[in-house]
Amino acid sequence: MSEFIAEHSDQGLHRLAAGTLLVAFQGTTVPGWVLRDLENGLGGVTLFGFNVADAAQLSTLTARLREAGEPVISLDEEGGDVTRLAYHVGSPYPGNAALGAVDDSELTRRVYRSIGDDLARCGVNLDMAPSADVNTADDNPVIGTRSFGSDAALVARHTVAAVHGLQSAGVAACVKHFPGHGATRQDSHLEIPLVDASLELLRERELVPFRAAIAAGTKSIMTAHVRVPAVTGLTPATLSPAALTGLLRGELGYDGVVISDALDMKAVTDAYGLAGGAVLSLAAGADLLCLGPLPTEDDIRRIVSEIVAAVLDGRLPLARLEAAAERVARLRTWFGTPHTGQAEENVIGLAAARRAISLTGSASPLINPLVVEVDTPPTIAVGTVPWGFTPLLPQAEVLRVKPEDADVPGILERAAGRSLIVVVKDAHRYQASRSVVSALLSARPDATVVEMGLPIWRPEGVTYLATYGAARANAQAAAELLGV
Repeated sequence: MSEFIAEHSDQGLHRLAAGTLLVAFQGTTVPGWVLRDLENGLGGVTLFGFNVADAAQLSTLTARLREAGEPVISLDEEGGDVTRLAYHVGSPYPGNAALGAVDDSELTRRVYRSIGDDLARCGVNLDMAPSADVNTADDNPVIGTRSFGSDAALVARHTVAAVHGLQSAGVAACVKHFPGHGATRQDSHLEIPLVDASLELLRERELVPFRAAIAAGTKSIMTAHVRVPAVTGLTPATLSPAALTGLLRGELGYDGVVISDALDMKAVTDAYGLAGGAVLSLAAGADLLCLGPLPTEDDIRRIVSEIVAAVLDGRLPLARLEAAAERVARLRTWFGTPHTGQAEENVIGLAAARRAISLTGSASPLINPLVVEVDTPPTIAVGTVPWGFTPLLPQAEVLRVKPEDADVPGILERAAGRSLIVVVKDAHRYQASRSVVSALLSARPDATVVEMGLPIWRPEGVTYLATYGAARANAQAAAELLGV
């Protein structure tokens, strides 16, 4: 330890520890403590919808961050349902399920190039996207339309296209959620999900897109708080040396930046605590720790102190922090490298959404339409992003109902002599939603059903429109097709 003291000052160790953190904060301006921490070595920030008012405000915010250092400035801009830039209005891009449904890799590259251009103009240098999860569980509560699909080869080719698109705009991709969140039936925001797959199956399915992304040069990969007994035992992958050092670094040969999923999620905090989870994730092989929106300034201080203490008492090798710092330094160097390539026109999102729509039956001319949107509770990953037709159909009456409170006889009376359009999102996951739709269709088989999630539950014998996502672009494309 005397050699350590001689070579590394207390201040230097604190800078190394702080350099692993991506912190969050409330509001649309940067708090003073974040600026001070950036000056003292803080790794960077993760932004959320509540940090973004519009593009001009975000550009001002990121410029202020860069005045205090060379931070990693990240957010989750997946397009589709998960958006931060368009959190208050809905994304102009259709999202991965729609892109997978079209299955045109060049279209996916162009969409992600446009997303990258949007981010770069606002001063964001790392996008926590794309999702490379192979969504094999129909009732997956957290991935769903965030995945390109259920076929590993399809997901791999579109993941590669997304990485190329983002990084051609000078924005680092962060391919997620390693080693795969698509086979889960639990939400890691709330508990530790289980991926019950053998190592052989993982290699054939979950790992295929990650292997392709690594070959494509992705600058970062995000971990998943999932338990994969064949690899991690009882430990979530984010905290598992077998997953991050053995599988990702060793077998897959990845030497870029590994970023943890948000450590304030209950899959970590309930069992390990925030600071304890931070130390374990670093020891497992993570380089940057996404802390999520819940930790406060005092929590950040405790996390840094715990990382320092773990180095001093031997739980966390100093070399592990130094390796993390070196990888993040390489990433910052890449940020400063000029990137070439043609910017994408911002109309590509709507064009992609139009191509993704699937129509079964025929869209009849509408008469004084009543649009009934069956409400679906938001997931934590998505947040309260607007969805549906309300801002796009000024000439139609739009009625939003909660399925448990829906007055079916009253709706039918209101729709008498009118065209009826029933809008749902992931109806296969909500029995109450299916019951409302079935009751309406039993009296009005001429109604049109619009599914804005995954089109898994399809009522027979009716006009059925699938958008493969609930972004603003998806809704606009559907409205055009319906002629509303």
